[in-house]
Amino acid sequence: MAGESISSLILFIAAMLVAAGVAGTLVTNVNELSSSIDTHSSDVREQIDTDIEIISDPGSGAVYDDSEGDGNETITLLVKNTGERTLSTDPAHLDVTVDGRYVSRSELTLSVVDGETWREGTVAELEIGEPLETGEHRIVVTTSGDREVFEFYYG
Repeated sequence: MAGESISSLILFIAAMLVAAGVAGTLVTNVNELSSSIDTHSSDVREQIDTDIEIISDPGSGAVYDDSEGDGNETITLLVKNTGERTLSTDPAHLDVTVDGRYVSRSELTLSVVDGETWREGTVAELEIGEPLETGEHRIVVTTSGDREVFEFYYG
């Protein structure tokens, strides 16, 4: 009988050690998963709070200025911050493509029309130094996950 008790005690201790090891591994994994979800939710919140609208009139002649062929071709778009957070006026925070071609940030200028801070409800002027051929054009502006498309005809 004493032999059975010792065997049962050894099996019980082994089971407790295995359970403690499994519990420790689970706690570590749950903590890592929780941290990952917190980080991801912050990124998602930033994307949700960011919203822009291109309010330029595609039918107006004010979108593209070829300045009589002096080499200073400029696309000018009015972009309104319709999100809940203040956006940066640094062109490094924008990704712009014109007709599928990526525009270098050195070819972008962004300035707030009324003031210096691009707050909710304010409009910024985006100037893109890019020559265009006659025809239909598509511009895509992306910032913090928000993507806006502007299509117009030049000619």
